[in-house]
Amino acid sequence: MTAQVAALQAALVAEAAASYGYGVVGAHLTGSLEQLAASALATHTGRADRLAELLRRDGARPGPVPPAFALPFPVTGPASALELAEQLEDGTAGVYYDLIGSTANPGLREFAAEALVDAAGRAARWRAATGPFDPGVTTSFPGREAP
Repeated sequence: MTAQVAALQAALVAEAAASYGYGVVGAHLTGSLEQLAASALATHTGRADRLAELLRRDGARPGPVPPAFALPFPVTGPASALELAEQLEDGTAGVYYDLIGSTANPGLREFAAEALVDAAGRAARWRAATGPFDPGVTTSFPGREAP
């Protein structure tokens, strides 16, 4: 297995874990935070589908993805749901960082970089939800349009 295929597979599993986790996160939130969780779920599910496509395009078979994942801690309410959302985004950002380093393919590097920036931005919004900032405010990044 090449480093690129291994990194794509790791990203696929991380996206599946994020999708699973957001099902739990969304169940504990309401209002705009619930909508943010639903949007994140759709994004991560879509990226998982894209990663499976990229693996097949590389001539690899997407490896098995567990139907369920062990959560790192019990999610019992909004505070722990927000903490889980932060961890989900940090985890996906990490695998995309690894994917960037695993390939010289410019298109794949761009896809991974966009996913990394998106995950980092979403993690920042979740962190803001636990502090004095408004989580509904879109974070912008220098040189990029707001996510």
